[in-house]
Amino acid sequence: MIGWGLIGASTIAREWVIGAIRAAGGEVVSVMSTSSERGALYATENGIGKSVTSVEELVGDPDVKAVYVSTTNELHREQTLAAIRAGKHVLCEKPLAMTLEDAREMVVAAREASVVLGTNHHLRNAAAHRAMRDAIAEGRIGRPIAARVFHAVYLPPHLQGWRLERPEAGGGVILDITVHDADTLRFVLNDDPAEAVAISHSAGMAKEGLEDGVMGVLRFQSGVIAQFHDAFTTKFAETGFEVHGTEGSLIGRNVMTQKPVGTVTLRNGEGESLLPLDPGNLYETALAAFHAAIEGHGQPAATGEDGVWSLATGLAVVKAAATGQAVAIETGL
Repeated sequence: MIGWGLIGASTIAREWVIGAIRAAGGEVVSVMSTSSERGALYATENGIGKSVTSVEELVGDPDVKAVYVSTTNELHREQTLAAIRAGKHVLCEKPLAMTLEDAREMVVAAREASVVLGTNHHLRNAAAHRAMRDAIAEGRIGRPIAARVFHAVYLPPHLQGWRLERPEAGGGVILDITVHDADTLRFVLNDDPAEAVAISHSAGMAKEGLEDGVMGVLRFQSGVIAQFHDAFTTKFAETGFEVHGTEGSLIGRNVMTQKPVGTVTLRNGEGESLLPLDPGNLYETALAAFHAAIEGHGQPAATGEDGVWSLATGLAVVKAAATGQAVAIETGL
């Protein structure tokens, strides 16, 4: 059994990751929260044996073999590096860090320590996106030329905290949602983004200095252009992911979600059909791959390098929206 420590008594861990760790054959043995009261209550409510108040105590626990980091974004670098120095494998929430330099440092540190570093980009584990990737690889829509991502949602009240209030913590819709778009596009297209243009705004949810909506276009190295719309403010929109090629189109509906739902329609010269999907829990898929990587079999579903790419794209979108100019996307990897 792989013992896990949680850095951050977070909502996402409670709702998704703890169960996925257990379903994949692991167990959460410790949780760290800077509030001893919150940590103790969280541990009791989630069946976790220990609660601690410092990263050092958690990563120094011999029962902890892997760490899940789900604190606010500005804390990811130091907490991940502390875990790596202690020889722990790390699954870190996106974005990996606040700067590319910090994210690259995390990747290099993990490589040098021979530990696994993964980024928790859950959407690439969805059956819908895997089916789209396979259909493209099989040539069923010809050569991809354009894509569209609809990921404008409503941020539920229990999550309307630092994402809307704290620029210094990496708040705002771009580093929260657009980075997911970037990773899913890279995965489905098997291509890397090269340039971003964007316009962002605040529609009234986010405090001054933070965006709660953004629209833009990414140009990929192959020449594919991808339109995206992300927001925290749209209560009734559906999500979608489309790829249009020279010989057909893939239309994904309600697929930009944590839940294993949605449909993918293939339209080409043979007509229109639904792609068969075998939906499973996205996080359980991720944790199964992470456990396999720890045991020397393959890589995490999304690697640290994948996290650098999505962060680079998000930061380019932030800059493009601020300057009104196209921004090149470079990772330095």
